[in-house]
Amino acid sequence: MEKDLNPPERKLKCDDVSKCFQLLESILDGQEQSDSNGTLDHKLAKCQPCFEYYNLEQAIREVLKTKCTKQPVPSELASNIRQKIEEIK
Repeated sequence: MEKDLNPPERKLKCDDVSKCFQLLESILDGQEQSDSNGTLDHKLAKCQPCFEYYNLEQAIREVLKTKCTKQPVPSELASNIRQKIEEIK
């Protein structure tokens, strides 16, 4: 299979940033149906801001998944956090 040496030009400004980013996050969260993947591929091929945002979000999620481990939380810390939350309410 040959690689496309001239990928399509991506637009540099997204027409609806908040809607697109919300869709991308839903897809990354696994909340969107499989038909959204076609929309995603099309969007990422055409829009530079969406392409960059998607890849950044994906990288952040991957780092968090690999770096965050379940560490026991000291009971005093947990108690202090609960107390602060109750004070804020």
